[in-house]
Amino acid sequence: MFAEEEARLLLEAAGGDALEALVRRRVGGEPLEYVVGWAQFAGLQVVVAEGVFVPRRRSEFLARCAADLARPGDVVVDLCCGAGAVGAAVAAWVPGVSLHAADVDPAAVAVARRNVPGAVYEGDLYAALPGELRGRVDVLVANAPYIPTGEIPLLPAEARLYEPPVALDGGDDGLDVQRRIAAGAAGWLAPGGTLLIETSERQAPLTVAAFEAGRLEARVETCEDLAATVVLGSHAA
Repeated sequence: MFAEEEARLLLEAAGGDALEALVRRRVGGEPLEYVVGWAQFAGLQVVVAEGVFVPRRRSEFLARCAADLARPGDVVVDLCCGAGAVGAAVAAWVPGVSLHAADVDPAAVAVARRNVPGAVYEGDLYAALPGELRGRVDVLVANAPYIPTGEIPLLPAEARLYEPPVALDGGDDGLDVQRRIAAGAAGWLAPGGTLLIETSERQAPLTVAAFEAGRLEARVETCEDLAATVVLGSHAA
């Protein structure tokens, strides 16, 4: 984002002494989204707060892939939802879906409840979901952490210093959480349902292998414009 655009957003967020305080926070390195209190995502103004993962524009591709599969009345679950941006975008694009979201981080859950037009649960992956959703989920979408632990120190300071490690660190090869999601997905998906997970181009073969180990038929979709990679896995009817 250009400096002129950042200045406009700061001016809109506050004036006078309040503006000075916001500028000090931004100059000090705090993410702009924390300073103004929201992030732009898929045409939505998504509420964010300090200590919550900031939705990235590349994840709009994940949301679009999920929306392309969803139909009104479908059960859509957004795991590792963070602020709830992906689920909120799907619900905006496909009115009438039954949206559920979950995250292990209480701070993220509190913010997601301001963004998600549906139920938001706190807990570790599937353990957070109500049992009545088992076998009924048509679209299961997850932007799980996928950065290898050893690469966390290489992240930009805005992410490394301000965003929660639980939303970034995916373990030794970055796929710890992805494997857990893929392993449990078949028990929650409806016949013909689909799991979608954002990953990197480099890690996509490992994500595909995790899907196949979870008895899902996997394929990879990419978006060059957003430098985004999504693995989709269907549950046989």
